[in-house]
Amino acid sequence: MSGHSKWSTIKRKKGKADAQRGRIFTKLIKEITVAAREGGGDIDSNARLRTAVTAAKAANMPADNIKRGIMKGTGELEGVNYERSTYEGYGPGGVAVMVEVLTDNKNRTVSEIRHIFSKHNGSLGEVGCVGWMFDRKGYIAINKGDMGEDELMEKAINGGASDVQTSGELFEIYTDAGDLETVRSNLEKGGVPIDSAELVMVPQSTIRLDEKHAEQMLKLYEALEEHDDISKVFANFDIDESIMEKMSEG
Repeated sequence: MSGHSKWSTIKRKKGKADAQRGRIFTKLIKEITVAAREGGGDIDSNARLRTAVTAAKAANMPADNIKRGIMKGTGELEGVNYERSTYEGYGPGGVAVMVEVLTDNKNRTVSEIRHIFSKHNGSLGEVGCVGWMFDRKGYIAINKGDMGEDELMEKAINGGASDVQTSGELFEIYTDAGDLETVRSNLEKGGVPIDSAELVMVPQSTIRLDEKHAEQMLKLYEALEEHDDISKVFANFDIDESIMEKMSEG
């Protein structure tokens, strides 16, 4: 999980997390629309939709936008037909990269993703080339300033979490993929303020990068995240804290 959480920390320090709200909203609406199409528009019975709506509310998306996204997914409003795809590849230093996509044109998107990898010293691979290195998990982030570690640990484990870790400014809670919404709900009932909750791909092991490869990898990661059709990026890189601080200031 190092690549995901460390990149999130760098974005926070650079102030990028909310700087591109239009792009963030576009990606969230896509996820809401597809989740509603696949599992129906009832948030109570559609866990994926519930997670998407929770993420949208956390990003301060207006309720009307959320409602329209759901209605497009259920067919009550006309909308674009997005498809889910996952692409796999290699980044600088041999880092494994997983890219989750929502697109209305797979041929266009895969061509653009291949170009991004090539431009940033990586390569797009075949299906299955790195996927076996990751496990699907639920992920919940809590700001450290909002709660003490001992109290959070007790509530997380009692709420069904499988692991609790610390990373920079965050407490990171992991769950089995199917338990994410149950654990999130239990934490909220226990008064835990949740920063974010989502399904993620957690690497089974990580690759420690030197400064050169770290800089290259972060540029690749950023370029992928900025693509409108890419919803999530996961990678198994790790970066020494001193290098990460330098990257944050860059």
